[in-house]
Amino acid sequence: MEVKNFEVWDYVVFAGLFVISSGIGVFFAIKERKKATSREFLVGGRQMTFGPVALSLTASFMSAVTVLGTPAEVYRFGASFILFLIAYAFVIFFTSELFLPVFYRSGITSTYEYLQLRFNKPVRYAATVIYIVQTILYTGVVVYAPALALNQVTGFDLWASVFATGIVCTFYCSLGGLKAVVWTDAFQMVVMIVGFLTVLIQGSNRGGGIHNVLEHATNGSRLHVFDFDVDPLRRHTFWTITVGGTFTWLGIYGVNQSTIQRCISCKTEKHAKLALYCNLLGLWIIALCAVFSGLIMYAHFKDCDPWTSGVISAPDQLMPYFVMELFATMPGLPGLFVACAFSGTLSTVAASINALATVTFEDFVKSCFPHLSDKQSTWISKGLCLVFGILCTSMAVVASFMGSVVQAALSILGMCGGPMMGLFTLGIVFPFVNWKGALGGLLIGITLSFWVAIGAFVYPAPPSKTLPLPLSIEQCVQSNITATVAPQLSSRPALAETWYSLSYLYYSAVGCLGCILAGIIISFITGRQKGQDIDPLLIRPVCNLFCFWSKKYKTLCWCGVQHDSETEQDYLDHGSAWKQGVESALQNGLKQEGLAQIPGYNPKDKSYSNMAQERITNF
Repeated sequence: MEVKNFEVWDYVVFAGLFVISSGIGVFFAIKERKKATSREFLVGGRQMTFGPVALSLTASFMSAVTVLGTPAEVYRFGASFILFLIAYAFVIFFTSELFLPVFYRSGITSTYEYLQLRFNKPVRYAATVIYIVQTILYTGVVVYAPALALNQVTGFDLWASVFATGIVCTFYCSLGGLKAVVWTDAFQMVVMIVGFLTVLIQGSNRGGGIHNVLEHATNGSRLHVFDFDVDPLRRHTFWTITVGGTFTWLGIYGVNQSTIQRCISCKTEKHAKLALYCNLLGLWIIALCAVFSGLIMYAHFKDCDPWTSGVISAPDQLMPYFVMELFATMPGLPGLFVACAFSGTLSTVAASINALATVTFEDFVKSCFPHLSDKQSTWISKGLCLVFGILCTSMAVVASFMGSVVQAALSILGMCGGPMMGLFTLGIVFPFVNWKGALGGLLIGITLSFWVAIGAFVYPAPPSKTLPLPLSIEQCVQSNITATVAPQLSSRPALAETWYSLSYLYYSAVGCLGCILAGIIISFITGRQKGQDIDPLLIRPVCNLFCFWSKKYKTLCWCGVQHDSETEQDYLDHGSAWKQGVESALQNGLKQEGLAQIPGYNPKDKSYSNMAQERITNF
C-alpha cells in the first residue's frame, strides 16, 4: 500500500491541538490554585454552566471511533445510520427526565454512591469495579485503534501518537481537573466540526456537488434508510437502530459516570438539563457530518473500492485514505482532519480518566479514609488521574497485541452498559427491589450480554443478516487486486444461527432486560424491600404516569415509599441540605435516613440552618 506521508504544515496543525489542550490545563491549574478541594477538582465546584458542558458531552462521546468508523459504516452498509438521530433523542429524554433528577438531587459525586444509598455497599462496589475495568479497556482501545488506522495510511508514527495522547490527557486532567476537561472538550468539539466541514466542502466539490453525490449514493443503494423488518437477527433495520440503539446509548450515556459527573457539575438542575438537550443538537450535527462524509466517500470510490482492491487492509482506514487523496495538494488540511480524529480521542480519554479518578476517590478512598483534609483529597485526586492515565495508555499497548480482539473490546462498553442501566433502573423505578435482587440481576444481566457478544465474535453472523452493499473494483489497477477468501461457515452450532446472530445493537437490551427481570424475581423470592426504608428522593415516580386516574393505585405502585407533592416541594425548597447530609450518611454507613436526621434540619421549625450555595431549580 502506498503511504502518503504528512508534510510540515500537517504536523504544525496537529501539534497545535496538543499545545492548546495542554495550555487549557495549565490555565485552570493556575486559575484554580486557591480552590484546593476535591470538590473543585472533580466536579468543578458544581458551578458550571450548560454551554461548555453541552460541548464537552458531545466531544466525549463522539470519539475517533465515530470520526473514522461511521463514514466507513455508511460507505459499506448505507445511510441507515442516520436513524441513530431518533435513538439519540430518546436517550437524552430518558437521561434528563428519569436518571438525572435522581442523581442531581441526591447530591452525589459518583453515580455509584446512589447504589449504596438505595441498596448497600456490596452492590455499589460491584458496579464500581465493573465500571473501572471496562472503562480502562475501552479507553485503551480508543487510543490505539485510530492511531493504528492513521499510521497505516498517513505514515504518522503509531507509538508517538499513542503516547502523546496519553501524556497530554493525563497532563491537563491532573493539573486542571474537571474544568480543564470540560473547556478542552469544548475546544476539541470545535476542531471536530471544522475538520468534518473541510471534508464535506472539498469532497462535495470534487464529486460535482451534493446533487451528484446523492445521485451516486442512490444508484449504489446507499440511501435505502427505512427497513421495517422486525427480524432481530438483521444487523441494521429501523427497529434495531431506534430500539436497540436507544438501549445501547442509554447504557453508556444515561448512567455513565462521565456523563453524570458533567451534569452534576452544573450550578442548577435546569442548567444540567439544558446541557443535555443542547448536547443532543451536537450529537445530531456530528452524526449528520459523519453520514454525509460516508456518502461523499462512496461517490469518490464508487468505481474502485480501495478496501476490496487491497490498497488498504481494513475498513477503518477508508476515511484517512480518502482524506489524504482529497487534500493531496493542500498542505495542512490532512493535519486538520487528523486533529479532528484525535480531538475525539483526547476528549474521550480525558473524560474517562477524570471519571475513573472520581469513582475511585469517592467509592474507595473516602470510604477507607473519611477524614482527609481538602489538601490531601486534592492531591490524591490528582494522583489518581496520573495513575489512570498511565493505565489507559498501557492498555493501548496491550491492545496492539490483541489483533482482531480489538473489535470485540469495542463492544464491551455496551455489554457492560446494558446490565448497569438495568441495575440503576431497578433502583429508581422499582421500589420493592432489594439488594439481593439488584446484585443477582446485575450478575445475570452481565452473563447474558457477554454470552451473546462473545458467541457472536467467535461465530460471526452470516452475510445474509449483515447485508453489506456491493462495492466495485471495475476501474482499479489490476495488479493491486488481492484475492479475498470467503469466511467458512461450516461446523457452526445451532445457536450460531439464532442467538449468536442477534444484532449487536441488542446486546445492551439483553443485558438490561435480563437484569431487570432477574432482579424483580429474586426480590420477590427473597422478600421485597420495605418502602418505609427508602427515601423518596431516591425513587422516580414513573408509575404516576400510568396510574394518574387513581390515587389508590399510585399508592400501591409506590410500595410504601412516602412520596407525594408535599415531599417533592420540600426538596425543591430545601434540597441543598439533603445534599449535605448524603456525605455524612455514606461515610457513617447509614442508609436513607429521614430528613429530620439530616444535619442542619430543624424538625420543629421545618427549616434548614446550613444551606449550600446552589439551589435546585424546579422543572
